[in-house]
Amino acid sequence: MATARFFLGVDGGATRCRARLRNSSGHELGHGVGPASNIYIDFEAAMQVVRETIDSAIAPGAAREAIAVGLSLAGLSEDKDAERVAAALPGFARVVAVNDAVAACVGANGLSDGGLIIAGTGSAGIARVGSKTSIIGGRGFWLGDDGSAARLGEAALRATLRALDGLEPMSGLARALAVHFGGDPLQMTRWAAEAKPSDYGAFAPQILDLAKSGDMRACEIAGQAAKAIAALANTLDALGAERIALVGGFGEPLRPYLPPDVAKRLVRPRRDAVDGAILLAGGALDDAERSP
Repeated sequence: MATARFFLGVDGGATRCRARLRNSSGHELGHGVGPASNIYIDFEAAMQVVRETIDSAIAPGAAREAIAVGLSLAGLSEDKDAERVAAALPGFARVVAVNDAVAACVGANGLSDGGLIIAGTGSAGIARVGSKTSIIGGRGFWLGDDGSAARLGEAALRATLRALDGLEPMSGLARALAVHFGGDPLQMTRWAAEAKPSDYGAFAPQILDLAKSGDMRACEIAGQAAKAIAALANTLDALGAERIALVGGFGEPLRPYLPPDVAKRLVRPRRDAVDGAILLAGGALDDAERSP
């Protein structure tokens, strides 16, 4: 096996693909950004995006046999898939492919023990303690993702429909969200038949704004989401993850609704999933770039 002198991290997800190249001292040499790259939707197209993003991060003609690659890929869970990904990137010193939650946890905490809560459109928790990695929660919109932006939106729209049907008191939340559907329950149900989790999650900022303004129903629903995130935190703590980072676009906006002891325990990530992938590939990070 060739000796790596450079380390490339790649984070391929459903929104975009990012790559970053560092030398053996951890200094950044280059980076690249590409479109979405989900290997479970279209493997060949996703790997083409990964290859093109890698190409944009390294110098033309660079000696690939001196580069170790760490790949953070959404949903990756089986060794055979990791081997297939590695085989699609020949010529490098080595290729290490992992689930994006694992790379994000390593980026957030380093290679030492730690935990991570992802609160975005979906949600999940991960603990890396000793030689064991545990992923909890998540499981998708229908069976999991409690405490996520999508579940917040679903709960608020359900409350809105109940209010329109007279099954619960009309609230400021229900009046505000009903406007999006012309106050028509049938229009809401037609929309729901085609809606994706991201469509539900798009209502999260408005719901939290209403909660911030004092709407009691919005506060109640935001509190339920925060309770779900707190449950993830408590479970990760029970697994031995003493340092737990909170990431995702919904995490910080939800922080004011978390129980104070949980909010205090959830720290900001030190690094992102791209740098986590670099560490897993055997690379180092420049301490001068470290986040608080």
